[in-house]
Amino acid sequence: MTNSLRNVALVAHVDHGKTTLVDTLLRSTGAFASHAAVIDRVMDSDDQERERGITILAKAARINYGSTLINIVDTPGHADFGGEVERALALVDGIVLLVDAAEGPLPQTRYVLSKALGLGLPVILVINKVDRQDARPEEVLVEVEQLFLDLASSDDQLSFPVISAVAREGRAMMGIGMPAADADLSCLLDTILTTVPAPTGDPTAPLAALVTNLDASEYLGRLAIGRVHSGVMKKGDTVALWGKDTDGNPLKRRIAQLSVFDGIGRTEVESISAGDLFVLAGIPEVEVGDTISALTVTTPLPRLEVDEPVIRMAFGVNTSPYAGREGKFVTSRHLRDRLQKEILGNVSIKIADTDSPDVTSVAGRGELQLAVLIENMRREGFELQVGRPEVITKEINGKRHEPLEAGTCDVPDEHVGTITQGLAPRKGRVTDLRPGDPGRTIVSFEAPSRGLIGFRSSLMSSTRGTALLHQTHAGWTPWVGELPHRLGGAMIADRIGSTTGYALDNLQLRGELFVAPGVEVYEGMVIGEAARGEEMVVNAVRAKEKTNIRTHSHDDGPKLAAPVDHTLETAIEWIGDDELVEVTPKSIRIRKRGLSIEERRKSSKKG
Repeated sequence: MTNSLRNVALVAHVDHGKTTLVDTLLRSTGAFASHAAVIDRVMDSDDQERERGITILAKAARINYGSTLINIVDTPGHADFGGEVERALALVDGIVLLVDAAEGPLPQTRYVLSKALGLGLPVILVINKVDRQDARPEEVLVEVEQLFLDLASSDDQLSFPVISAVAREGRAMMGIGMPAADADLSCLLDTILTTVPAPTGDPTAPLAALVTNLDASEYLGRLAIGRVHSGVMKKGDTVALWGKDTDGNPLKRRIAQLSVFDGIGRTEVESISAGDLFVLAGIPEVEVGDTISALTVTTPLPRLEVDEPVIRMAFGVNTSPYAGREGKFVTSRHLRDRLQKEILGNVSIKIADTDSPDVTSVAGRGELQLAVLIENMRREGFELQVGRPEVITKEINGKRHEPLEAGTCDVPDEHVGTITQGLAPRKGRVTDLRPGDPGRTIVSFEAPSRGLIGFRSSLMSSTRGTALLHQTHAGWTPWVGELPHRLGGAMIADRIGSTTGYALDNLQLRGELFVAPGVEVYEGMVIGEAARGEEMVVNAVRAKEKTNIRTHSHDDGPKLAAPVDHTLETAIEWIGDDELVEVTPKSIRIRKRGLSIEERRKSSKKG
């Protein structure tokens, strides 16, 4: 059984073609029925994945190649979802590393490769997009070989097969070159069979399986996803569940239903042997990292460990005057229950209590990961308010250290100076400059994570959206001291009401507005950014006085510039320590922690 099975993960930097390659592998091996309507990036099934164009959750599919079954795990390429990558690697016996033929290895390539080599997994290198006009596959291969020299722990890891591919068209060839017009992906599939070992594990030994992911079904409740390491898992059997806190006394539970991956779906089976991936129902208490074993087993498998979070935010109950208008879930109990549900299935997120019973501290890998969580919650009907992200520090040799980020930015040549000038006050430094596409430059840099909060949005605005920015955690650096934030002060509404064009016409001369006419505001809500550094308390709802004067110039309507429409990410990056982002199913507002002037004066005296 195990000799006719392979488990392999596709890993790469974001946007190097993993999900597209899975699409073509599924198509070329007949995983879709001839009458099935198949969308592009079929594995990116989550709404936010399709909207953002990135993979957020690791997912598995199964293809049939000759007499061999191949389980393929598609992983995220964004550093914030590294926990998903680590869980995926626990399922497989080898990886296919995709690298863009023009961009070459980038920060996340190094991250996922280091994890795979650390686990001793064999690697198949696929240089993708060799049909790009600016493709440079020979140079990219040299860069990848250098990466292996940096990361490999043994000489045998320096030898790996190389395949050139155009994943979008389902063409590949061994070595460096352009695949023929009639080529297919058979060379990649053959290489998987010869390079990735068949799963090890004794099917005659007692059952031992590790849970690496969770899912849910309306009819079956919580589903556990993982890999059988030894023995045979059978539907209807009573098994032992080794949780985080079982202390040698595992729970006894019965497997109600058992499934394997089949194409992009799942098929019910009676039993699963060692080496295969499973989806089971019937154990409501199961969590990621748990071991499911035979009742005779006395010790669980090593628990799944992932890198610690580096950034945290405060999630609190919405306390604005407009609280409860748009959401279904508005209490602290609702908020806490939802966050508890999140950490059961997402091992890279941690939650902790704060001084206030209405506020919970949520820690994760980065702003994007936490923004995806907040966006999911608002779509589910939650109302909440979140504070400014702050980094998690640690003591090393008696000194305070903070997280360090490594990043690359692909920008037009004329904007290289914009990056270097933007990094300098954030205590960042450029580590490498090299040409990219014609007319573009790739800038590599290092900076404290704290300094890069808000860097993405300011970079996008200064380069008119032409920059491509990628970051990944690169260790720890001594605390660098105070860092600058935004230049302008907050423009704060002084009363509740609906904004008027007349009031905003006067205010736009003094800064940049976040609201248009006819928007409901309240006291303490931030409606813009002042041109100067100090805060401004303004009347944004003032109506034009009625007079008997009738002249053409007097009656002209105000000409307002388009307001800045903050997304969830840009709002989180913009706010200061004394500000919050109010998130509801329909609105994203920025507000002060203290809504009235008196509250803000008191807190500034305490602060």
